[in-house]
Amino acid sequence: MDVNAIKDPSTYEEQLQKIIDRGCIVNDKTEAISILERINYYRFTAYFLPFKNNDDDTYKPGTRFNTVYQIHEFDRELSQLLFSVIVSIELKLRTQIAYYHAHKYGALGYIEGGNFSNWHNHEKFMEHVEKSIKNNESQLFVKHHIEKYGGEFPIWVIIELFSMGELSRFYSDMNKVDMKEISTQYKTTYKNLSSWLLCLTNLRNYCAHYSRLYYNVIVTRPATPIDFPYTLRRRPFDYILMLKFLYCSDEKWKAYFVPRLRALIDEYQEHIHLWHLGFPANWLELLEKPYFD
Repeated sequence: MDVNAIKDPSTYEEQLQKIIDRGCIVNDKTEAISILERINYYRFTAYFLPFKNNDDDTYKPGTRFNTVYQIHEFDRELSQLLFSVIVSIELKLRTQIAYYHAHKYGALGYIEGGNFSNWHNHEKFMEHVEKSIKNNESQLFVKHHIEKYGGEFPIWVIIELFSMGELSRFYSDMNKVDMKEISTQYKTTYKNLSSWLLCLTNLRNYCAHYSRLYYNVIVTRPATPIDFPYTLRRRPFDYILMLKFLYCSDEKWKAYFVPRLRALIDEYQEHIHLWHLGFPANWLELLEKPYFD
C-alpha cells in the first residue's frame, strides 16, 4: 500500500490562498485570516463539503467564505444547545440508575458480579472502577470516602465518576428485569433505552468536542419507538428526536428546547439548509408532538 508523505504546515495566508484557489469568494481577506487564526483550517474546511464539486477539490460557483463561516457558527451553537439538554438527561439517568440499584442490591451491590447479566465482564468493570477512583483521588468527595470509609464507595457516589459511556454500559449490563424497570420511566422498552444511551454517548462526544454535526452522518442509528410516525436514521435530526424521548417531559421540552432551536434556525436561515442535518419537512411537528401520552 502506498503511503503519502505528511504535508508541510501552511501559514494562515497560505491556507486562505488554497481556499481561494479552489473557487471560494473571499470579500475580506483580513477577516478571513482572523477566522483561520481562531478555527483550525482542517476543521473549518470540512464545512466546505456541501459546496465541493464531485470530480475534484474545487468549490461550486458562488461559494462564499462568509457563508461557510456562518454554517460553522450555527453548528457550534447547535452543539452547545444540544449539550445543555444532554447534561440534564445524563444527571437524571445517573440518579435513577443509582437509586434503583442501591435499593435493590444495596449500597455496594455493584461490587458483586452476580447482580449483573451473564454477558457482564465484572473483572473489567471493577478495573474501570478502581482506575476512576485513582484518577480522581484528589477530588474532595473521593478523598473523603477513602479516609472515612476505607475506600468503599456506595453506588450513588461511584456513579458520579462514570463517563457517559460507562453509564451506558452499566445499564446494558444489568439484568433484563432491572433494565425493564428503569425503561418504564421512559415509557419505552429496555432495548430502545439501551440503544438511546449508546447513541447519547456518541452525541455527547460530538458536542463536547465540537465535532461537526452539519452535513454529517453519525455512526449509530437510534432505535425508533413503536408507533412513532417517523423512522429514525443516523442524521443529527434523528438524534435530536432521541433527546426528546429521553427528556421525559413534553411540557419542558416544548418550553425550553424547541423555542431555542427555532430561534437558532431563524438566526442562520439565510446560510443553512435543514436537509443537511436530516430535518424532514414536518420537523417541527415531530419535535412538538407529545411522546409521553
